[in-house]
Amino acid sequence: MDELTQPVRLAGSVLGRSCHVCAFFHSKEEEYRVLMPFIKDGFERGDRAFHVVDTKHRPDHLRRLEQEGINVAQAEDEGQLEVRRWDEAYIKDDHFDQYRMIETIKDALDPAKKQPGKLTRLVANMEWALEDLPGVHDIVEYETRLNHVLPEYHDPVVCTYDLSRFDASVVMDIMRTHPMVIIGGILQENPFYVPPEEMLKELAERASEKASEKVPG
Repeated sequence: MDELTQPVRLAGSVLGRSCHVCAFFHSKEEEYRVLMPFIKDGFERGDRAFHVVDTKHRPDHLRRLEQEGINVAQAEDEGQLEVRRWDEAYIKDDHFDQYRMIETIKDALDPAKKQPGKLTRLVANMEWALEDLPGVHDIVEYETRLNHVLPEYHDPVVCTYDLSRFDASVVMDIMRTHPMVIIGGILQENPFYVPPEEMLKELAERASEKASEKVPG
């Protein structure tokens, strides 16, 4: 069986055609408990791992990988593992540019960067959006636009969110931009998913209404 047609297990289920997943957790311990089997399985299959983490959390992230028996130094040397800090990905030059980041994702998923027939398993921590920096409020639009890009690839992309840190309204919007969702440690199809064209139209209408409210009457 071709590697790309082999089932990919994530959070208790098999990941289908829709590989853009939002994963909601209440703690780092829960996040690693749910995602580590998926990450470890990728290494065992020879898949590539591309992780984006908080700068302060990078040493702990590498330590956790090593505790699972992953040879981090070797994996990095061979190009099987790439762990980028937020400031090397989402918030380069102290601002978020959604179009630049989409190009970064496309580059990360480039088939030339992995072995033939293998996947790239991308896991990205999204708390950078809580930083007080220009552009971070474009996160919902960014997640929406990714749905135009990701269907071109077979690779699973998991965006992780700490429920204790994001407002409920933002969580709901983020959920609506992902075809798949992990809640309570279980992967499921997302009944609240909104197709990108529809979501972009809604976001544009919101921005227009907000702008009109600022115009003196």
